[in-house]
Amino acid sequence: MNFTRTEIPEVIICEPEIHGDHRGYFMESFRKDRFEAFTGEKLNFCQDNESRSSRGVLRGLHYQLPPHAQAKLVRVIEGRVLDVSLDIRKGSPTFGKWVAVELSGENKKQLFIPRGFAHGFVVLSETAVFTYKTDAYYHPESERGIRFNDPALGIDWQLPESRLKLSAKDQDQPPFAEAEYFEFKTERNA
Repeated sequence: MNFTRTEIPEVIICEPEIHGDHRGYFMESFRKDRFEAFTGEKLNFCQDNESRSSRGVLRGLHYQLPPHAQAKLVRVIEGRVLDVSLDIRKGSPTFGKWVAVELSGENKKQLFIPRGFAHGFVVLSETAVFTYKTDAYYHPESERGIRFNDPALGIDWQLPESRLKLSAKDQDQPPFAEAEYFEFKTERNA
């Protein structure tokens, strides 16, 4: 597995080695030892989630507050999505910045999103099957969100807003300026 840091270094693209032949392909979608050696993160994934969505479905931007905050390893099994991670760690050098990566069943890229980030994705293909691992269980009382189209963030979802399909909950999220943030921890103040 190859790892690449994005413009926000804590958000990491994970690319598996794919072994293919006339029968199909094989890949390791996750290896804890290699992941931890690269990132220095100690994770114990405890929940896997999967969704199927049609073109224009936008899910996000979501996160859970501590002590139920979640790190995620996300990927697409079928189709294409634009996956967005937003830094909500107050005091971080990249606070309020976001990074977007196209994930697809073809490129097999995965994205690691650490705690302290809001996450969302939009489906760019006719349909997409999206799956992810979390290191904390879903906790509805800790769930929060940020408005997907907040002009202060300027996220380019690559589809016109008129073609986006959102849940009622995602249409009614607060803007970034009113969100509940994480505190950025450095080695000095951790």
